[in-house]
Amino acid sequence: MIKRRRALERRITMIAVVVILQLAATLFFLVDFTGDVRAAGMGSHLVAEGGVALALLAGVLFGAAQVRWLVLRARQDEAAVAAAKGALADLARLRFSDWRLTAAEADVALFALKGCDVAEIAALRGAAPGTVRAQLARVYAKAGVRSQSALMALFMEELVETAAD
Repeated sequence: MIKRRRALERRITMIAVVVILQLAATLFFLVDFTGDVRAAGMGSHLVAEGGVALALLAGVLFGAAQVRWLVLRARQDEAAVAAAKGALADLARLRFSDWRLTAAEADVALFALKGCDVAEIAALRGAAPGTVRAQLARVYAKAGVRSQSALMALFMEELVETAAD
């Protein structure tokens, strides 16, 4: 999540820099155009130059609007992800309490929900794989499911139902 956010921030920064450079180029061309019109009057070359400067200005304004939209969209996405994380954490705590999981079983269940396999959970908890398998079996029995995927589906189903309500 942090990597995605940093990548998005870099992309937004790069786009903003390009827009600022375009704005500087636009200002240069508009000042040059104005000076040429004052010095030589309006000719066909200057009409074309003015049209190009105005097109560049339109591009700058559009680019600035896109940067603004990207920033707002990123903030909305970030808020939605935070809300989903909070909802899943709340749901996990509630279900773990309902199922009367021990602290160790709750840890193992949380790692299982995150998609870790037995070996990964054992390494993370500093436990033997057999111990983790036994804890997972108790978690599945208390939750009324038979597998890690069924445990995950149980939580997803409840989150989707809650979101749809």
